[in-house]
Amino acid sequence: MKAEHLAVPGVRALTPYLPGKPISELERELGLRNIVKLASNENPLGPSPKALEAARRASSEIHLYPDGSGFELKAALSRKLDVRPEQITLGNGSNDALELVARAFLSPQSKAIYSEYAFAVYSIVTQAVGAQAVVAPAHDGSHGPRYGHDLQAMAQAVDESTRVVFIANPNNPTGTYLTKSELRSFLGDLPEHVIAVVDEAYFEYVEAPDYPDCIEWLSDFPSLIVIRTFSKAYGLAGLRVGYAVSSPAIADLLNRVRQPFNVNSLALEAAKAALDDNDHLTRSVSLNREGLRRLSEAFTERDLSFIPSVGNFIMVDMGRPAAPVYEALLRQGVIVRPVANYGLPNHLRVTVGTEEENRIFLAALDRVLAL
Repeated sequence: MKAEHLAVPGVRALTPYLPGKPISELERELGLRNIVKLASNENPLGPSPKALEAARRASSEIHLYPDGSGFELKAALSRKLDVRPEQITLGNGSNDALELVARAFLSPQSKAIYSEYAFAVYSIVTQAVGAQAVVAPAHDGSHGPRYGHDLQAMAQAVDESTRVVFIANPNNPTGTYLTKSELRSFLGDLPEHVIAVVDEAYFEYVEAPDYPDCIEWLSDFPSLIVIRTFSKAYGLAGLRVGYAVSSPAIADLLNRVRQPFNVNSLALEAAKAALDDNDHLTRSVSLNREGLRRLSEAFTERDLSFIPSVGNFIMVDMGRPAAPVYEALLRQGVIVRPVANYGLPNHLRVTVGTEEENRIFLAALDRVLAL
């Protein structure tokens, strides 16, 4: 009997997550050097020097297991976010926290709702536990930002078997966001048996005045879970550390299915130090603001449609199948992200890089478009 037939149905039907192409892979394939990677929404400034130093200090004790409770990091987050430590669940990246939610609250008898064009991991964790996925259509542009979450459509999909609603704010890969008023209204109308997961992986980058901080709403919505990460603005993607903030009761349930020692010692120390480096975070946000402006202007100058973004990435419509453009950019030594797997075959997602990286990308794009 084939091994595939031994797997549970949800796993058999699963399509694995496709990460951005690593620099090392492109070097092996094409023999290129000085590659610019703008594919995975990483912070082009890298991590805080304080975080690097903390990780170096912690490396002398990697023969010891990490603190399985993450006491010091949770205490630092507690002070930063003005929540209690028992409201925090640490994850091996925010993806781990999303999987904990699925394992704790979803089953083959229940449903999870998420939006069309939403982050691919929602589908993966839902299918992996055998739950039914309900994909609500995104806005078509007639009564909300095109490609953005249509909360009315999501609300209409809720029924008695719905247990989880995943909301990315802002959304990856589209960069669209939900305002305070519309999201709060949606959360207030959800029935008590539905867990609302608001994924704020790009929270630190958003500067829109009507963008909500959902952690402030936890006391108002007992079934709310807010998920954040150190992988983006804090520049710790390689260490894999994220977290969920919720009521203590929900955090207790998530911790029951959390693997022991799921966050390593270096990540715990680096994340704690990164929280204290406000200057590095400010520089990262400022660089991103200018980069988004420059890329938006450049796409407009080239008559390329794009989706306005509040994250550290931007989606550009090539006006034709984007896969050949992506492949041609690879040969130019520039890695971006094709998003045909999200149902957007004509778009590319471009991470905001440094000023020099953005310049190299645009020059490469001009050469490709001239072919």
